[in-house]
Amino acid sequence: MSQRVLEPSTHRRRTTGRTIALLLAVAPAALVAAPRQTIPLERGWQVRLAPGDAAAKDHPKAARWLLATVPGYVQTDLIAARITPDPFVGLNEATIQWVGRSDWDYRGTLNASPALLARGHVDLVFDGLDTFAEVFVNGTKLLAADNAHRRWRADAKPLLRAGANEIRIAFKSPLGVLKPVVAGIANPLPGEYDSTAGDEPEGRQTSPYIRKPKYHYGWDWGPRILNVGPNGAVKVDAWDDARIETLRVQQEAVTPAEARLTAEVLIVADRAATVQVDASVTGPGGTPVRASRTVQVVAGENRVAVLLAIANPQLWYPAGYGAQPLYTVTIDVSLDGEVIDRQQRSTGIRTVELVREKDALGRGFLLKVNGIPMFAKGANLIPFDSFGPRVTDARMRSMLADAKAANMNMIRIWGGGMYLPDSFFDAADALGLMIWSDFMFGGAVTPYDRDFRETVRIEAEEQVDRVQAHPSIVLWSGNNEVLSGWETWSDRTAFKARVGPEERERVGVGMAILFNQVLRDAAERRDADVPYWPGSPSSNYDGKPDQDGDGDRHYWDVWGGKKPATAYLDSCPRFMSEYGLQAMPDMATIARFAKPKDYAIESPVMKAHQKFLKGEGQGRLLDYIRMRYREPRDFADFVYLSQVMQADGIQLGALHHRACRPVTTGSLYWQLNDVWPGASWSSIDYYGRWKALHFAARRFFAPVAIAAARKENGSTSVTLISDATQPVAARWIVRTIDVTGRELARRENAVSLAPLSATGVGTFTDADLFGTADRRTAFAVAELVIDGRVASRSLVAALPEKAMALPDPGFVTRWSSAEGRPSLTITATRLARALWIDFGTLPVQASDNFLDLLPGESVTVTITGKASTASLKRALRLRTLGAEKAK
Repeated sequence: MSQRVLEPSTHRRRTTGRTIALLLAVAPAALVAAPRQTIPLERGWQVRLAPGDAAAKDHPKAARWLLATVPGYVQTDLIAARITPDPFVGLNEATIQWVGRSDWDYRGTLNASPALLARGHVDLVFDGLDTFAEVFVNGTKLLAADNAHRRWRADAKPLLRAGANEIRIAFKSPLGVLKPVVAGIANPLPGEYDSTAGDEPEGRQTSPYIRKPKYHYGWDWGPRILNVGPNGAVKVDAWDDARIETLRVQQEAVTPAEARLTAEVLIVADRAATVQVDASVTGPGGTPVRASRTVQVVAGENRVAVLLAIANPQLWYPAGYGAQPLYTVTIDVSLDGEVIDRQQRSTGIRTVELVREKDALGRGFLLKVNGIPMFAKGANLIPFDSFGPRVTDARMRSMLADAKAANMNMIRIWGGGMYLPDSFFDAADALGLMIWSDFMFGGAVTPYDRDFRETVRIEAEEQVDRVQAHPSIVLWSGNNEVLSGWETWSDRTAFKARVGPEERERVGVGMAILFNQVLRDAAERRDADVPYWPGSPSSNYDGKPDQDGDGDRHYWDVWGGKKPATAYLDSCPRFMSEYGLQAMPDMATIARFAKPKDYAIESPVMKAHQKFLKGEGQGRLLDYIRMRYREPRDFADFVYLSQVMQADGIQLGALHHRACRPVTTGSLYWQLNDVWPGASWSSIDYYGRWKALHFAARRFFAPVAIAAARKENGSTSVTLISDATQPVAARWIVRTIDVTGRELARRENAVSLAPLSATGVGTFTDADLFGTADRRTAFAVAELVIDGRVASRSLVAALPEKAMALPDPGFVTRWSSAEGRPSLTITATRLARALWIDFGTLPVQASDNFLDLLPGESVTVTITGKASTASLKRALRLRTLGAEKAK
């Protein structure tokens, strides 16, 4: 089979090539440097099993050259070629495991024109190679890679010839490389999760020894798929005398009158020369501010800083606190009067502080942006897909828009995944979402050898340089649960006992050097505007990590420790960066990976898509449902009840955290999204469908809210919460009603909500709230009223819902059309607790859902998705904790 040619993918790129050829025709390259030319190599790649790989016996089609997508992974190419089935469907995860155990070759052809070969340097650049790879040009080795989180560059010009050139990338299986290494280690480092595929012995994981996305090895919310392939863009970078390696934008000082920025550019030159560096910054008004320097560069790396002063700067604010104006910083490097390279960065002007004041409880954890104390409201973000390269910018923007729609202002990028592209941060900048960004360490204990530390240093510096200009980034964090795990996890305790004090010291010191020196230096030196935090959870080495009184917490006594959700009320942490409850995804999502015969709580397919405790999480879900709610009537009811349980529990925790302000300054639940369709802690499932939790988050993260939290001892605390920066005139009402709407008692008062505050209204006993009312039919309703409208509501019952006599709500429905979309109005005759507007397996979503409707109240929702009004009417089920009724 002939090799396909790697070509530039747009007309503009081809025109650039012709321009360079013309320049070369009229002047010798040595006298006139042409502009730098970057050509993406996206097309014409092929992939096959490496010759001699044992998997060819069972998969002969994979041994032939197949079309490959770059960036991409072997696995998705094989799925596209129907050589292996979609691992997201049914029990197919097991059928793809052979791919990650095999070696693979990619190939393509680069046509090198005389103009290209006349350039001083023709670099091949790989923005990601996952993971053990060697690159060959015309059969000669160009480079070797061993870190999926790094960029790899080498000058290929000496190996190129005019015309067709073969580019080959040989990937080795990560297991094939590392299993023999780990087998020879008496006490291998503790990792994350033992293999569910039987390809690694328990307790002998290879994942600690490789710089590869940790979730590829399997997690308790996603499959084990050891991806192999070029996970980043591949391109040719042609340049002559000098090029820009990086552009960083640093804030030197910010006042209302002036912002001083430094545009620091790293210039790589191949000889001594005089260059001009022109810098400009253009703000929302469109008028640029310019500055320039003429500098002498030497062969090698040259750092040049240009100061830019902006009068009356417009500040970037998090969502809810102001606008998000953005500035564009541009750098031109000229040689002999000709611009030879240009880079741009989008940025915003803001100040960020991490305030760690000591008090009687310990030390705080408060982020201030532009001097405003933030209460961080949001969720943890895991990778968007098991196959990262296929995630589109639109998909990322949609997820972040959904986060903002739920009144979130912060997203934490979890450390077991991959570094996200600039487009992700562009979207966060525009939406006003603060980003807490972990470095990519997911939980495994790290090696302490110099080579490992050095590759991490390069990785970290590249990644910080790449994205540090984005104003949305407000915190860099060294790792996820590596430090806290070392302190408390049972396998770490056993490891420390086995290896003895000297090795224990080497491992512990190695981690301290990595997270408190190497990564801290990369973050603080290269992004001085943003605080660094050595890990999550952490106390910044002031004491033990994961404590209520100091630093951030990951609280898993609920769910992991089987405690009821009311345990969230037992303490006020300084910053809750992880807590969560699982739920099933929507039935429409389940229908994408399962058949009706699989619709059972513990069917093999459901357990395969439940990664907690290797499928036993289905039982844990049922346990949590039974704590408070009825026994599921059928599988669809189990799905519904799981979502109610998740939403009610996280709402209780999030409102409690907000009520603990100023002791508590953040509440980030686990987790926002999914990597595949299945049971998990997410509030938005793999296909973008909102679970009940996400609808609830829109209410419990609202700028003003009322929290009514009942503890197991029968006392209910009512707190008024405001994130507004100005006082808010309001009225609180606490009344007791029965399920028919009859009012039994009322308390109310006018109040001025203080800015950025949580104000307690009072603590009430069950006797105070319910008196002699029948507690099977009575609810306390706490409401916050602003400008005559109920801005927030919280319901409290003295009994778990399973012990209550909840009625058929007596729904009345009416269909209409709103802006060309179906619209549904629902009116409740009696109390409707936890209303879920359900359309079964139809791929649609209501504009609002998971509602408590008091007797006589109505809600109108519009329906988006591909379904006719007739099919919507047929499928509609109005589920509540009291009754389910078909309409």
